[in-house]
Amino acid sequence: MNVLKLKAVPEENPKESVKRETVDLGNGSDIVYIQRLIPSDQSWKWFQYLDKHIPWTRPTIRVFGKSFLQPRDTCYVATPGLTELTYSGYQPHAYSWDDYPPLKDILDAVHKALPGSSFNSLLLNRYNGGNDYVGWHSDDEKLYGPTPEIASLTFGCERDFVLKKKPCKKSCDGSDEPASKRLKKGSHDDQHTFRLKHGSLLVMRGYTQRDWIHSVPKRTKAEATRINLTFRRVF
Repeated sequence: MNVLKLKAVPEENPKESVKRETVDLGNGSDIVYIQRLIPSDQSWKWFQYLDKHIPWTRPTIRVFGKSFLQPRDTCYVATPGLTELTYSGYQPHAYSWDDYPPLKDILDAVHKALPGSSFNSLLLNRYNGGNDYVGWHSDDEKLYGPTPEIASLTFGCERDFVLKKKPCKKSCDGSDEPASKRLKKGSHDDQHTFRLKHGSLLVMRGYTQRDWIHSVPKRTKAEATRINLTFRRVF
């Protein structure tokens, strides 16, 4: 597994102090990565606030017919009146943005970095060391629409974020070549790893949820805590 070196399409606005890179995944999917959206000092202030004040919970979830404790802490925040979120048999309580005012400041920073975006929900996850993780999945729930923009902000310990192309019975480009043969031919293009740094923002766009799955795998050397904020728009 190679850590992706971002040398793709630079998107730099001379009026901005942040630099971003775009990776074209093909078929209308792409990734935007901003290695340092939030300055380090501010990132640590927000990390400490979130770690101490967010009402973290570690719920029991159900996957493939089996119940187990979710391997990370979580909390959900959303604008009132939205469709309720349910995943893996668990429906989290939706807190208000007003319950934790610094979240609105963080949301403003994300919106400023992504003009035209309009996020109204936030799923927070806390990884208390390298044994906490999230398995392979895609955020393809109907409440996010067919081409959701999903922005992931990291505070604290660096962790790997891995993208893997979903296997297709028929090639996603419309050809009849078997998926197994196609994956062997282009395996380096079908999996990407991003090292998510303190204060960084990664954005999945287009058909990424339709065509790709992603995970934050276990890492034995990751001993510190990582807090991740994932912004989405619920329709």
